[in-house]
Order: sequence, then structure tokens, then C-alpha cells
Amino acid sequence: MKAAIVTIGDEILIGQIVDTNSAFIAKKLDSIGIEVSQLLSIADNREQILETFAALQDRVDLVIITGGLGPTKDDITKKTFCDYFEDTLVMNEQVLAHVTNLIENFYKRPISQINKEQALVPTKCTVLKNDFGTAPGIWMKKNKTVFISLPGVPYEMKGIVEAEILPKIVAEYQRPYILHKTILTVGEGESRVAERIEAWEDALPPMIRLAYLPSPGRVRLRLSGRATDREALQKSIDDQVKSLTEIIGDIIVGFEDEDSLEVSLAKLLTEKQSTIATAESCTGGKIGQMLSSVPGASAYFRGSIVAYSTDVKTDILGVTSQVIKTHSVVSAKVAEEMARNARLLMKSDYAIATTGNAGPSKGDSDAEVGVVFIAIATSDTVFSAEFNFGQPREKVIDRAVMKSLELVRKEILKKSV
Repeated sequence: MKAAIVTIGDEILIGQIVDTNSAFIAKKLDSIGIEVSQLLSIADNREQILETFAALQDRVDLVIITGGLGPTKDDITKKTFCDYFEDTLVMNEQVLAHVTNLIENFYKRPISQINKEQALVPTKCTVLKNDFGTAPGIWMKKNKTVFISLPGVPYEMKGIVEAEILPKIVAEYQRPYILHKTILTVGEGESRVAERIEAWEDALPPMIRLAYLPSPGRVRLRLSGRATDREALQKSIDDQVKSLTEIIGDIIVGFEDEDSLEVSLAKLLTEKQSTIATAESCTGGKIGQMLSSVPGASAYFRGSIVAYSTDVKTDILGVTSQVIKTHSVVSAKVAEEMARNARLLMKSDYAIATTGNAGPSKGDSDAEVGVVFIAIATSDTVFSAEFNFGQPREKVIDRAVMKSLELVRKEILKKSV
């Protein structure tokens, strides 16, 4: 069973808002075995909507549309539905009662004519109840394709999808199982990972596909399988993950939705009853943000000093002016002093420090843009490494954050041996 998701609204096309609805719907459809083949964003325009409907007709089994169902004149989706299905709008008494109750008892104001018009629906549609708003969802079928229209407000859309649409699809349609397993790796780029697992990838069974999902500092490997036998499919995926772990276990840090790098590090620190602190310059507190994003972080995360300017490095972190003068503010020696002093100041077992030129200008240093020094301090040693993460600025910062977490994780594991 294949689906297309269409978002209607000029605000998406001009970049005023980000379309999060499609991601939510796609994930929910995938969870019940429906393959999403297209994501489209179109203008709130009658001709554009009709053209899109016609193009998708009988090419997919399901079209889910969000947006254009509000009370204002520029919300035309219901009227366009009527044009496409050769239908007319009628007042639905149940929807009208819901809208009246919501307006008068919740919003505490008299219901207006424009509010009442929210209860107008096509005569041929199945109404999908909207518990959180005034615009109901609409379910209509033409030939082989079901068209579903939903309000664009995210919490209203989500409520209808979970309470109305998913149960209806599950009850009425036979679907295969779609399973995913995403392996998180750090420390090696996409091409290097691909080289190491080439033979394994070539031997994958036909019902399982591999996708590479690279991002700064990490590569995710997603295994996706489709089959009618869920248990057999799950076993096949588990067997492939086991084989993969034997090949690249040294760079696997966990599994998506289970162990991201920060979660893996959190578990390790908690298990070892160890604590960590950060002293950040070019990363601007993002390492601390990653560490503190995990529930229970107070058990292991002591804190972070964002020493962005040179005087904060000297006045707060105690980096000596002589070291900065001799080696430059972006240097291994400065990173090491930052890490050492942060660990002592915050009484932690480990500390991470970063100093570098993320760009676009060089700031207080002559080091090249993209150069970052990362230092790790422990109770008995301090060491640093130099990296050049290139450009642009966002890439430099993201890669520095991930590399910092990777380095400290390796150091903790080393001490555990």
C-alpha cells in the first residue's frame, strides 16, 4: 500500500514555517506498513490542488492532505474537494454541536457564522472527528484512491491521525510489515564505512535494504525490511545487525531511538559513577547541551563554562596569558589548560575542552578557519588533538561536538578495560 502526503499553504512554500506535519504522518504510516512514495507542498490554490489530486489519482492508494481547512476565505480545501468529487457541502449536525460546544463553553464567546461554516462537509465524505479544534477531517474515495483532508494545526492533525485514521486503515486494509533498524557509528566517514562493509552489503537478502545517513561526526546505517511475516523479518534484520557488529563493532555506539552517542555516553558515565564537565569556546555550549539533554543528566554532568572570549579563558578558567601569548588562543596547550582547570573547578572525573576557529573570521587567533583543538582531562592525564573540520561554520561546530563526545567515550572505555 502506497501513500502520498500533500501539505497545502503558501507559508510553507515561502519558508515562513517548517513542514513538520509530513514527517509525523510519514512516520505513523510507516509504523503500520504503508510506504510513503511522495511528499509534496503546494500553494493554497484551487487549480494547483486539483492538478495534484489528478496526478496522484490511482497512482497511490492513499493521499493525506494537511492545511486549508480553516475558517478564513483563503482556506479552500473543502470547496476544492467538492469540485474534484462532484459533490456539495452540507451542514453536519454532529460537527456543528462540537464546534458550538468548543466556541461557547471553552472559548467563552458566542458562535459566529464563520465558525458554523466549519461544520460544512461534503455529502459523500466520512467525517473524521477533531477533538482539539473546529475543522473536522474528511475521508473520501475515488476509484482506487482514498483522499483524506486534515487541518494544518499540528496538534489537531496528530489527534485525528492517531484516533481516527490509523485505526480505520488497520481495520480496513491488509498491509505488509515494515521494520527498520538504524545503527549509529562514529569516527569514520561514509566512504570508509562503505568500504569496510561492502561484502556484507552485497550479501543482504532481497527484502532488506541499506541506507547511509551521514551527518557531521557520525554515520547512521538504516536497515529497512518489508515482508508479510513479521517474526521472520525481525529475525533476518537481527541476524544482519549481528553480522555487521562483527565487522564494524569498533565504531558502533548504539541504535537510533535507543542509544545515540550522548545516551551511550550517559549510560557509561552512570555505570562507572563518573562525572563530566565542559569548557567550550568555539562550540559555544553545545557539548554541554548534548550532555544535559539526556534524562537523569544531573547524576553525571557537573556543568559547562562557555569561555568564548580570551579574557574569560584567563579570568574564569585560569588559562595563563603566557600560554596564550606563546601558543595562540587556538592551540593544543590552551585546550589542555581549559580542560584541566575545568575538571578541577567543577570537581569532575572527566572534562572536555574546545578551542578553535569555526569561522567565518579568525577572531583572536591566526589559526585557519575550521581548525579545532579538543582536549580531554582525566584524574591522571590531559591530552589533546587537532582537527580541521573545513567549512561552513555549522559543520565545524557540529563535527567538533560529535568528535568531543567520541574522544571522551573512548577514554572512559579505555579506563574500563
